[in-house]
Amino acid sequence: MQLVTFAHDDARRLGALVHHNGHDAVIDLNRATPDLPNDILAFLAGGAENSALAARALANPPSAAVLERSAVRLLAPIPRPGKIICIGLNYRDHAAESNQPVPDYPTVFAKYASCVIGPGESIVIPRVTSEIDYEGELAVVIGRRARDVAEEAALDYVAGYAPFNDVSARDYQMRTSQWTIGKTFDTFGPFGPALVTADEVGDPHTLDLEVSIGGEVLQRSNTRHLIFTIPQLIAYLSAVMTLEPGDVIATGTPAGVGAARNPKRWLRAGETVCVEIKGLGRLENPVVAAAGG
Repeated sequence: MQLVTFAHDDARRLGALVHHNGHDAVIDLNRATPDLPNDILAFLAGGAENSALAARALANPPSAAVLERSAVRLLAPIPRPGKIICIGLNYRDHAAESNQPVPDYPTVFAKYASCVIGPGESIVIPRVTSEIDYEGELAVVIGRRARDVAEEAALDYVAGYAPFNDVSARDYQMRTSQWTIGKTFDTFGPFGPALVTADEVGDPHTLDLEVSIGGEVLQRSNTRHLIFTIPQLIAYLSAVMTLEPGDVIATGTPAGVGAARNPKRWLRAGETVCVEIKGLGRLENPVVAAAGG
């Protein structure tokens, strides 16, 4: 399934992206199956029972539940994750371009839920900085409560995957050894378009990732180049904290970020950033200047 949170008729709903009768469509799962919650966190917390209800609805959706893709507005698949846990320097080429050694342990920092936006929503360049960078990443979404999980069982705790853009204000990020302040400006967490469930993805370490602006490819890699794999990350993090349904792990970005280019390549108002991961879709966000900026 490709689960989405969407807005339609001034209401927020739970749905699934499908190709229906030759058209891209969204199945309104709440209309198809009233027993399902309209909040994706509650859906994930319901586990296999909710997944089975959704699968049955998608197999034979009532016509009233089928909406043209153009008739709805996609939000971030999880508009307000409980935790957004980010991993830095998790591709060797990105560590090299950042003049950093390959880490012995995962480099962990946070973004806050207030930074999350969905596909098509605007990344806003704040008035206080113009050094705004892109970082295309694979996001892992936790599907059930995880504490002290062994590596060999870790993927059983994954609900699914989605593209993510770890937008960063580099000057704020590098003011201290702690990166979070430069990572969590409002709108700096583009996420989506859908949460593609783990059963549709298979091995998440074989996915092509590409970031482009205006047709120019700026980052291109594959998740097989991750230094710390997804099972390693889940085991490492769950030894420290309880991971809960809907928590997001942004697994790091490959080489090609703007800060490492010569000259540096910052995001500019009027551009559109595209993060595309094979099988997971395209996450596109326009860039705008802050009002009064």
